[in-house]
Amino acid sequence: MSELILALIAGGVVGLALGALGGGGSVLAVPALIYLLGFTPAAASTAALLIVLATSLTALYGHARARNVRWRAGALFAAAGLLPAAAAGALAARLPQPLLTAAFAAVAAAAAVRMLRPVQDVPAGPRGSRPARAAGAGAGLGALTGLLGVGGGFLAVPALVTVLAFEMQAAIGTSLLVISANSLASLATRGATTAGVDWAVIGPFTGAAILGAWDGKRLATRISGPLLQRTFAVVLLAAAAFMLTDALT
Repeated sequence: MSELILALIAGGVVGLALGALGGGGSVLAVPALIYLLGFTPAAASTAALLIVLATSLTALYGHARARNVRWRAGALFAAAGLLPAAAAGALAARLPQPLLTAAFAAVAAAAAVRMLRPVQDVPAGPRGSRPARAAGAGAGLGALTGLLGVGGGFLAVPALVTVLAFEMQAAIGTSLLVISANSLASLATRGATTAGVDWAVIGPFTGAAILGAWDGKRLATRISGPLLQRTFAVVLLAAAAFMLTDALT
């Protein structure tokens, strides 16, 4: 199967996940780029950031039209992660490739476990503690985005629900704003590495992901959220197990 066809299929799956769940697409993008398209872990994380940025901005537009984005809260949440994202992005190029692969596998497994336990509407805690908790969550999310090239929507959505007491649709829409900001900050520190990106692969991958994100948003209205999350979680666990085995051997 040619690289172009593989890129289109993988991009469509990534977009579906991002559009339907508000996150998780980049957790599939990185292993797809490494094992299907031959990227190194460092190059895959940079390419994934480009894909996630373009796809998130597209999906953000759709959620903004539906008034599912809390702009002020999302901007504050994202601002806490900008410096950590930039610093971690600069560090990523200096780490050993097996370490990046193992770290990514651990994050993918954590994301899968999180999705197997759907977020519940729970009390957000004392109002006075919310800004500090939101800043801490935003900083951690930014560092994760910069280091591994993941958008972090699988962490941003539950954080927005539990820390800021957002309803689920608002959390999904706002998470796309956070993902976009963190991805852009991380890419700013990887400017030199983007020169080696294979645009003949990334272009079709990104285009398919953007189209998939629109389909994913419609899919989310037809299929129950828990079913989507469980299916995606099983795929993530399989990918995490494969990547961890690869890193260790």
